[in-house]
Amino acid sequence: MRYSEQFMEHIEYAFHAFCKVVLRHEAINAWRDLKRKEAREISLDYLMSERYFEPSAMDSYFEKQDKPTVFIVLGKKVIVDDERLATALSKLPELRREVLLLYYFVGYRDEAIGRQYGRCRSTINHRRNVALKQLRKEWEKLKHEEQKVDTF
Repeated sequence: MRYSEQFMEHIEYAFHAFCKVVLRHEAINAWRDLKRKEAREISLDYLMSERYFEPSAMDSYFEKQDKPTVFIVLGKKVIVDDERLATALSKLPELRREVLLLYYFVGYRDEAIGRQYGRCRSTINHRRNVALKQLRKEWEKLKHEEQKVDTF
């Protein structure tokens, strides 16, 4: 089907008008985003002039004086630096602790952990979820005990 020249010209003008509207609205959105960003962010130059500080960060992975706790799982060493986490993990039953360490620290997936222990993926997933709940309870107990000690 052939369209007339006049109809084709109308379509072209309509498309140009549509493109202009879209571009105008995108410009408005970009302007609005810049204003929002400007309202929430502070210039680094302003911060440097107000109070001098060195704009840097130091990682303190191994600066602690405490000795990290080492767990051995399937012949692999897992180092836990946080004392409270290590204490909470040590209070878990061995299998639950091993499942958590293998999943979160060594990076094994449920299928691989299941193969190591002769269980299916869903069983390992269930054990991991139960272990996380128990770990959370132990963590809260330790946190509560530390707060008691701090208040005395």
